[in-house]
This record gives sequence, C-alpha cells and structure tokens, in this order.
Amino acid sequence: MQATQTGLPVRKKWQISDTVKWLIVSLFALFTGYLIVLMYAQGEYLFAMLTLLLSATGLYIYANRRAYSWRYVYPGLAGMSLFVLFPLVCTIFIAFTNYSSTNQLTFERAQSVLMDRQFHADKTYAFALFPANANQWRLALTAPDNGEILVSVPFAFNDTAPQTLTLSPQPMPSGEKAVLRVITQNRQALGQLTAKLPNGESLRMSSLRQFSGTQPLYKKADDGKQLTNVQTGAVYRPNMERGFYQQVNASGEWQAEKISPGFIVNIGWTNFLRVLHDDGIQKPFLSIFVWTIIFSLLTVVLTVAVGMVLACVVQWEELKGKAVYRVLLILPYAVPAFISILIFKGLFNQSFGEINLMLSSLFGIKPAWFSDPMTAKTMIIIVNTWLGYPYMMILCMGLLKAIPDDLYEASAMDGATPMQNFFRITLPLLIKPLTPLMIASFAFNFNNFVLIQLLTNGGPDMIGTTTPAGHTDLLVSYTYRIAFEGGGGQDFGLAAAIATLIFILVGALAMVNLKASRMKFD
Repeated sequence: MQATQTGLPVRKKWQISDTVKWLIVSLFALFTGYLIVLMYAQGEYLFAMLTLLLSATGLYIYANRRAYSWRYVYPGLAGMSLFVLFPLVCTIFIAFTNYSSTNQLTFERAQSVLMDRQFHADKTYAFALFPANANQWRLALTAPDNGEILVSVPFAFNDTAPQTLTLSPQPMPSGEKAVLRVITQNRQALGQLTAKLPNGESLRMSSLRQFSGTQPLYKKADDGKQLTNVQTGAVYRPNMERGFYQQVNASGEWQAEKISPGFIVNIGWTNFLRVLHDDGIQKPFLSIFVWTIIFSLLTVVLTVAVGMVLACVVQWEELKGKAVYRVLLILPYAVPAFISILIFKGLFNQSFGEINLMLSSLFGIKPAWFSDPMTAKTMIIIVNTWLGYPYMMILCMGLLKAIPDDLYEASAMDGATPMQNFFRITLPLLIKPLTPLMIASFAFNFNNFVLIQLLTNGGPDMIGTTTPAGHTDLLVSYTYRIAFEGGGGQDFGLAAAIATLIFILVGALAMVNLKASRMKFD
C-alpha cells in the first residue's frame, strides 16, 4: 500500500514533465515552421530546406528516447552543416549561375519589379494643400482644361503607408494655402498619396506643384513573359541565357537593349570556362596562384627557420637575461595583427617611412615598396615573417625541452660542433612534430586575406585584365575584389567559381602535403 501511495506522485510528476516537454517541442516546431514558410515565400529555398532538415532532425533526436545517444553529437553535426557544408554548397551553386550586382532576383521577382514601374501621363493637375482639422489637410486639384476644382476629404500625412483619397467637385477650401516649405518637408508622405478622380482616373504627385496620371510602363503579353513598353512600343522577352529582359525586333532576333533588373539563371560551366579561356582572367589567375603558393611556402620556411633559431638562442644556458629576451621576442605575438600591419604600412612609406629614411641615409636608396611588384612582394614576406615567427618560436621552445640531454652529451664526447648538433639532432627531432603545424600554417597563409587587404590592398594593380587584380593579391583577396570591387558590376558568380577552385586546390595541396609527410616520417 505504501509503495502505491509513494508511486502516484512520482507518476504524476513524470506525466507533468512529459507534458511540458511536448509543449516546448510543439512550440519550437510551430516557430521553425513559421520561419521555413517565410524563407520559402522570400525565395530562400536553400535556407528553407536546411532549416527544415536540421529542425526535423533535432526534434526527432530530442523527442525520441531511442535516439538519446545522438543528443550529444547533434549540436556538432548541426554546426558543421550550418557553418561549413551549407556555405560550401551555396558557393558551388552560385558558381554555376550569373549571380551579380545586376542579376540578384528570381525571374518572377524581376518581372514583378518591371510591372510595378509607371510613367506619368501628359495631363497634369495643379495641386494645393489646405489645413482642415488638427494635423489634417485637404488636397485640392485644379483641372488643366476647364479649371474644375476637386477636393479630397481630410487626411493626415503618413510617410510609410500608401493612402488613396477620393476627390469630388467642391469650391476651393477656405484658409491659407500651405507654403512650399510644408510640401517639401512632407514630400515623402505626399508621394504615398493616390488621388482618385470621379471618372475613376488615378493621379500621383509628379512634382512639388503638380499631380499627373500614372500608367504601367510595361504591358504583359498573353504568354505571361513578353513585355511591351507602352510609351515606345518596344517589345522585350526574357533572355534565359543572359538573365535580362532584352529587346527583340519583328523577326524575334535579340537586340542590344536590355532592361534592369536582371534575374538569376543557370549558365553551367561558363564561369569556370572564363577562368580557363579568358586571357583577362586566366593570366592574372595563374600569376596570382603561383604567387600564393610561393608566398605560403616562403612564409612557412622563414617563420620556422627564424623561430627555431631564436628558440635555440633563448634556450642557451650561458645566455644572460634570457627572460628579458623571451619577452621581447614574443611581444609581436601579443600585439593584434592588424595593428602591427598598419604600423608596418607607415614604416614602409616611400616618402616619410622610417625604413626608407634609414636606407637613404646608409645606402642612398629609397625602394618603391608599394608601386614596384617585386619590392611589394618582398615587403609582404618580411611583414608576415615578423608576425609569424613568435608562434613558431614558442612551439620550438617547448619541443626543445623534450629532447634528451643525453644526445648532446654523447655528441660532445664525439667532438661534434654546435652546428653539427643543430642539423643532426635538433632539426630532425623538431621537424617531425612541427610538420602538421607547418601544413596548417601553409593553409592559413594561403588564405591570409587580412594581411593583403590592410597592407597593399592587392596593389600594384595589373594592367590589361578583365577583372580587378593586383601583383600582391592572393587568390582569396583576388576573389574578394571580383565579388565586391568589379568595375562592371559585382560578379558573385565568377567569384564563387574561383572560390570553388581555391577549395579544390587547397584540398589537393593539403592531401599532397599529408602524404609527403607520412611517407617521410613513417
């Protein structure tokens, strides 16, 4: 009997907890469902599909006791899908489209924007505003042909919501007419007004003193695609290869004139073929690709070499004041990288920088650090070595402590010199554990966007290229300039194609490095 009595509250408590859990799950499902519908309605199909997949998987895992073991794995998998796989899929998808600053809308949305365009008819009405009640006005229009006065009901200004006013023949309202300053201050609200005349004609404000009739600029044909300009009679059809409404002649042939905005279409491998066959893109791409590899390799070699040598120096037992030297040598690592880069940008200034002043005083030279391609590349490698050696030095200092002293004692008995100890004992024992970190450093510098953007912005620029490109650009900064600094429009599709190629190249180089290191150290 006691067990039954004590069991009832536990069962009841379990039922309440279960009810709360399902209530929370239901609310979350309704909220995510609402978000998915909004995304789909806005044309964000990929986001909608990803949200549906992740939310449905999460609801199944956390609501089903059989999937209990997946509750700890799901957040990591969801994060990887959201922040790694999804951007990768989107980038690859964009690479096969003409997505750019002029082609950002779907076909339906672009057509809707064009159909909303209107033009003002020739017949115009002079208008005036007269005060009505508190914070309300009356709109009075004067017909151009017979001078008939049409007056609206009282209304209040609204900058955000459109209003339709029905006008009727009435005497001119009494009171003082609003001055031009009032009309100017409320121009946005007046632009939201539509004046409905007794004959059904609609008028909109066309200037600070006039209302005029408005008509749709384009008329849609029966096929739902062809548009005709009401003013000029020009016929436009959607060019599904270029992503624009383009004018056609009587024979149905494409003409040069096109109207914006454009729309997104699938163009297949065109962006990738442009990289391979367009000389204005191919030559800078290959040049920047080679420079990116050289920059990454030199940076890794120099930072490791400088860091390893300095680590051996500060670990030297007979060196006095080792703690001070360590602090001074590690200091560049403690300063934020962007601050160091901006300081070096001032130091390398050709006219006023301290480096050129010193070189001029000692050797009588003033290198053009920012205008000569080779000198600019040398400057970038110097700055990046300065930024990267403290990290390698710290790693080498820790690894040096793991080398047994017996090895150096044995070599001393054999009469080995310090240089022989370094190349035959220290270097081989440090390189093996440093190899994965060197590969990671190579991958990081392959995409070192901040250094290039802050120090040279890719300059000096290359001449005769189709896309903006510089001699010190890395592939990542080159892609950024194509996407956001293109002179003929931001070409996101081409930038996505190059980003996809970068992903493939970096992945291939990483695999080669891993295989090479495995063969060397196995």
